[in-house]
Amino acid sequence: MDTDILALVRIHEYFRGISEEAMADVLAAARVRTFAAGDVVHQPDDPLVTVGFILRGRLKSVKVDAAGRESLLRVFNRGEQYGMMLGVLAEPVPVRVFALEPATVLEVDYETAMELTLRHPDLRQLWLKTYAGTLRNQLFGSTRSKAPMMLGLVHDSPATAAAARRLVDRLRGIGETLGVFSDSDEWRGVAGIRFRSMVEDGRMLEPEEIRRQTVEWKDVNRIVFDLRLDQPSERVTRLFEMADRLVYFVPAAAGAAAVARLRALGVPARGWRDKVCIAWLLDAAPPVAPAVPGLAEVVRRTFTLVGPALQLPWGRAAAGGLERLVHDLRGVRIGVALGGGAARGMTHLGVLKALEQSGIVVDMIAGTSAGAMTGIMYASGIDPDHNAASFAADLRPSWLFRRLPAGDQWYLLYKYRRGHFDPMLRPYLHDWTLEQLAVPCLSVTVDLVGGNSVVRDHGDAVHAILESINLPVLSVPILRNGQALIDGGLVNNIPADVLVAAGCNLVIAVSVTAKMEKAFGDITPDRPAAAARKPSAVKTILRSLLVQNHSLNAIGVQPADVVIEPDVTGFELTAFTRATEMAAIGEAAALEQVPRIRQLLTRLDPQLFPPAG
Repeated sequence: MDTDILALVRIHEYFRGISEEAMADVLAAARVRTFAAGDVVHQPDDPLVTVGFILRGRLKSVKVDAAGRESLLRVFNRGEQYGMMLGVLAEPVPVRVFALEPATVLEVDYETAMELTLRHPDLRQLWLKTYAGTLRNQLFGSTRSKAPMMLGLVHDSPATAAAARRLVDRLRGIGETLGVFSDSDEWRGVAGIRFRSMVEDGRMLEPEEIRRQTVEWKDVNRIVFDLRLDQPSERVTRLFEMADRLVYFVPAAAGAAAVARLRALGVPARGWRDKVCIAWLLDAAPPVAPAVPGLAEVVRRTFTLVGPALQLPWGRAAAGGLERLVHDLRGVRIGVALGGGAARGMTHLGVLKALEQSGIVVDMIAGTSAGAMTGIMYASGIDPDHNAASFAADLRPSWLFRRLPAGDQWYLLYKYRRGHFDPMLRPYLHDWTLEQLAVPCLSVTVDLVGGNSVVRDHGDAVHAILESINLPVLSVPILRNGQALIDGGLVNNIPADVLVAAGCNLVIAVSVTAKMEKAFGDITPDRPAAAARKPSAVKTILRSLLVQNHSLNAIGVQPADVVIEPDVTGFELTAFTRATEMAAIGEAAALEQVPRIRQLLTRLDPQLFPPAG
């Protein structure tokens, strides 16, 4: 077996650190298979009789039902295996496995693999421990996803190189021991970093040289390839092939050129899109990523790194891009699900403020109705206090409505019927899309045509809000792309499940409808309805939605790890002018839960979130 393959095996999670005797027996019993992108590794209904260890590239598995329909099962990355448990059955498995990109797999017949574990206790212990970690991730939500070991940092200017350096410094700061291959000597002699120049005697290191060096760095947690993009294309291509994850640091003004460069490198065609992300460097407000055509075809995700300190109305959410990138590289994703509740949803702004003040950087938000409105406004980078004050001012009834009985209710109906929410939101969100926002944000709406909930993760941010807050009866459905869209609270008022499906491994749910007053207008259990004033039609509609949301609450919060339930029962559902008061209640309720959230974060990643004290 050649030295390149041997180096790949030695750094594989299922073989790292085993005895030389065990390694020799494994290599003697194994065979190496290579696959081009698209090649089938396992056909559905064939018996699975081997254990495959992915040495290079990525594989995708899909479940095939009796009608031939396929659904995603999972993606296998370098360092993982398939067949270790299912191989014991030695029976057909309805799964197709194929290569997403050029891949190399070390295969061992199942019976032989089991014999090896009996012969070598250290191999048995390593395999069981590593597989148990994988199984834990599948069974329990609050676990980290696999962090990429081979990290590529790509840049092409002093400013972008400095951003890459800040990321490395942050990883070192949380205790990672890094091995750095770079075309720059600036890393030489840096404490906590093992360094080797990527270019020696005028030539780039060969992959087998890099892998041999990686094996020798036994105490290294992560390998970092630091490379300028102005190198010959074959050097850049080689980096893209070796890395598990690539971060491309790009000035906002150079977005189109960056996409063109990634296309020229063959990122979509070679199946590399899912391991590439862009870190945008923003020199000035607003802290919003550029809109670049074709971006989603070449990158998995983007992050915004803000330069100078931002002034109001911008807040801390806009400045958390580097920490979100670190979370992503550590396999951590913190999600906040914001439920509906009309004006009571202003409470969410206080919850988000409390998380900020406690140093908890949110990676993703999902919102329904008022939760979508507050969540998207916050995700754009606007300060929570500024948001609360703006909502209170923008939704204050005009002079005429303030003099009418129940004028705040009729004013809300007027805002819906006259389509005033779009012009109210545009001065803040302009024509930005959800993809451009500082914090990834999802909104939930309901399609009356399909009869199902719809999750928006891209497209016009204002449209996403309008669809999710579109209360039935107060407004007609929004007709768009063959759908008739109304308020998402009709089906999924607290979208914690949306965040779990999006990969969040710690979910905080905020419900402003968990507590509901036993009163409707002047009607209470102790006061006969005949003695009370008859509620208005608008009040009846809002109360009906509140009762429905209250009933759905227990279902919506089930996938969450932490549930925050501020008591805002003393506020009318149309009391938007009291937004700052409700935000203060949300802030206090969230601060009570911060110790519990910190405890769960420490369990998730004790290096990134060390125990208090």
